[in-house]
Amino acid sequence: MKKRRPFLYNVDRTMIIIYLLMMLLGWLNIYAAVYDEAHKSIFDLDLSYGKQALWIFTSLIISSVILMTEPRFFSSFAYVIYGGMMLLLVAVLGIGKEVAGSKSWIGFGEFSLQPAEFAKFATALALAAYLGNINTNLSRPFTRIIVGFLLLIPMALILLQNDTGSALVYFSFILVLFREGLSGGFLIAGLIGAVLFVLALLINQWILIGSIAVIVLLIGYFFYRPGHRPWAVLIVVGVMGMGYVFGVEYAFEKVLEPHQKTRINVLLGKETDLKGAGYNVHQSLIAIGSGGVAGKGYLKGTQTKYNYVPEQSTDFIFCTVGEEWGFLGSLAVLGLFSTLIVRIITLAERQRSAFSRIYGYGVASILFFHVAINIGMTIGLLPVIGIPLPFFSYGGSSLWAFTVLLMIFIKIDSHRQELV
Repeated sequence: MKKRRPFLYNVDRTMIIIYLLMMLLGWLNIYAAVYDEAHKSIFDLDLSYGKQALWIFTSLIISSVILMTEPRFFSSFAYVIYGGMMLLLVAVLGIGKEVAGSKSWIGFGEFSLQPAEFAKFATALALAAYLGNINTNLSRPFTRIIVGFLLLIPMALILLQNDTGSALVYFSFILVLFREGLSGGFLIAGLIGAVLFVLALLINQWILIGSIAVIVLLIGYFFYRPGHRPWAVLIVVGVMGMGYVFGVEYAFEKVLEPHQKTRINVLLGKETDLKGAGYNVHQSLIAIGSGGVAGKGYLKGTQTKYNYVPEQSTDFIFCTVGEEWGFLGSLAVLGLFSTLIVRIITLAERQRSAFSRIYGYGVASILFFHVAINIGMTIGLLPVIGIPLPFFSYGGSSLWAFTVLLMIFIKIDSHRQELV
């Protein structure tokens, strides 16, 4: 009979320690963000920090269950888990309740669950299961089509819930695909698309289209060689670029909600709205800037104390860190996230199975995207799209989902000498 190993057998202690430390720091900063002298107990379940303590406790239970689970379960049932989460996303469209403009929550009495958060780890599992198959190859168009469907299905369902931020997270999987052999041309095309998107909003579309035409002509002129026919390719690329510019203009005017357009315009400097769409970011910058090098001290942040920053315990939790812990505290938090992400990538490269490696890169990509976007919008570098800072932002669904995402990889890694 095979001897059963203890559930903490061979787990990576570095990741476990960072996970526990970040949950603790997140809890303390949530307490600071909504601190009320009339309710000083950090375990008061009537306030956010008391509820977060409950989410942390249940997250530890979830972690224990995952670490006691046979690692082959996750590869064997990856598609089942993915399918179940897609059904939940469909169910939300029918029975979900609307919170802050997004119909993305399923209510269970006083408790609400956000399936979009859990769909991320389910997609990472399904992608790992598919690409980990010995017969798949990203150079084949059929493989790219299947991968596209695996990513686009949850994206589309989440967009229908009006939760743009969660939908955009799926773009992070491009880093996984690039590691698994996707041509670098796709990354270059993505960067060009991002640049054109910004330029299309800043520059008159006819001037931009004319510039694209001139660039195509110059490239053709300087790189043309007798015997080669680059013009057909250049013309197709040029026409696609011009069509993309028109598409950006149309999407911006006809698809985006008014508040989304205002946020983008404020970010690009086309509008100044310090009392409206730009209020959150403006107050966040004041809070972070006022923290200086060492911060004002725990529970001493004035921006935090007087509730100047909306959503400070959720999407803007990082400005609490900046104000009360200062530049050094912010740097320490970034150091924790960087250490965790680099550690995940390092261990992913050591895996013996393709499934484990790909899933590890999926975990790292999702965490990196969340950290970069959340902190970027907090300091005014990116538009506000409403995604949480992993393990720091208030919320049960978010904390549970990130816990499951990370713990599955920790469990898989603990058996990396075996083929999972």
